[in-house]
Amino acid sequence: MEIYILRHGIAEAAKPGQPDEDRALTGEGRKKLRAVLKVAARAGLKPALILTSPYRRAVQTAEIAAETLNYQNEVAPAQALEPGGQPEDVWTEIRAHPECRQILLATHEPLAGYLAAYLVGGPAGMIDVKKASLIRIDVESTGPRPKGILRWILTPGLALAAAET
Repeated sequence: MEIYILRHGIAEAAKPGQPDEDRALTGEGRKKLRAVLKVAARAGLKPALILTSPYRRAVQTAEIAAETLNYQNEVAPAQALEPGGQPEDVWTEIRAHPECRQILLATHEPLAGYLAAYLVGGPAGMIDVKKASLIRIDVESTGPRPKGILRWILTPGLALAAAET
């Protein structure tokens, strides 16, 4: 199974009294996401399932992923992908879909980095995930503890540089 961890794009600053979960993506955030996802599509990303944090900026990120990757199903919200989520809970969510060859997860930091480290058996905090970055980790089985291999990390800077060539 290929697991893709997508950190949401740049979001607007919180307005006074605005709940964090209501912050939307900026135009620049959308542009960088599209650049990353276009490169990922050329690399063969065609998710069978897209799961997202219910926070607005993550849902918008997942919707851009669905559009860019020509995903035909509904984007599914997953509480486990909220900013304060735990990697073990995300792994439980992933394990519920063993039939999916590629799963894309739209989430936040620090969970994105903690999850990537957890999936490859590294220490928490080992991986820093920049906004709009995409990580691919392959796991051979969906047993109780993941044994993943980090295949690549695609940042917006790399994706935009690739678009210029």
